[in-house]
Amino acid sequence: MTQAHKNKTLTAFLSLSLGSLGAHRFYLYGKNDAIAWLHFSTLPLSLLLSKLYFNLNEFITFGPWLLSLLVALLMTLILGLKSDEKWDTEFNPNSGQKSDSSWLLAVILVFDLGAGAIALIGMMARAFDLLYTGGAYG
Repeated sequence: MTQAHKNKTLTAFLSLSLGSLGAHRFYLYGKNDAIAWLHFSTLPLSLLLSKLYFNLNEFITFGPWLLSLLVALLMTLILGLKSDEKWDTEFNPNSGQKSDSSWLLAVILVFDLGAGAIALIGMMARAFDLLYTGGAYG
């Protein structure tokens, strides 16, 4: 029995754009994936924390979602840089098609690297601001 072919470029795009909600995991593993549901639950959890603890800093209440975002950006690189042969072995063993990554995947990975660097440096800067000045600069 053949299975649906999993596209590496689409997976990288889903991980970059909706990865903090687990879209790439739902695409690859289906609706029974526990890690996908963990990703998906971080945004409602962060919204609930921000409503319950409204006097806390948003950096703290949205911490679970921000962590999920960083993990998704890292997973974009991991999944996108996997060779086509390893990709097909892992995700397309019975699809009957071969993966052939194009320049679009490279563009997605470049954007991911930039977004990940900006997010990580921004979070580190905000964490140090909160730690050493109590948030006096923001």
